[in-house]
Amino acid sequence: MTMNRLGGLILLWLTAPWALAQEDATTVDDLIFPGDEPANKVVYQFNKADPAYQKAVLFSVGAMVRKYGDNIRIVVVAIGPGIHILAKHPKRPVPQEIRERVSSLAQYGVEFHACGNTMKSLGWTEKDLHPFVKRVEVGAADLMELQQQGYAYISW
Repeated sequence: MTMNRLGGLILLWLTAPWALAQEDATTVDDLIFPGDEPANKVVYQFNKADPAYQKAVLFSVGAMVRKYGDNIRIVVVAIGPGIHILAKHPKRPVPQEIRERVSSLAQYGVEFHACGNTMKSLGWTEKDLHPFVKRVEVGAADLMELQQQGYAYISW
């Protein structure tokens, strides 16, 4: 092997990791800044009290957070029997794991909306909900309005 060829191979070997790293590097244009609209928006309908259903939906929400990070806005609209996951003192059994998962997702920016009609039927006010929960007048209308704003609709 000639010296020029050997030198070229050494140079390639030394610079290849840098070149690969540059391909994966995030540019300023790729960064999401506070206040920027994310490229992805999704709304989940959450309307059942079944723990297996609740775990499945919340797992999907978490997977979306992991996949898209700051480039997604997620809203979970709880209506009917599903609303109990948002209560400080639910009137239906809610496993501790699910309660913890909801609180954790809220800390990652997932928004939780509670149906005002369902709350009214239960005799609840905002004081009955966790502080991170937003009360909406009608859960079904919230689902529709979010879809009109470009949110993808997910239902189980």
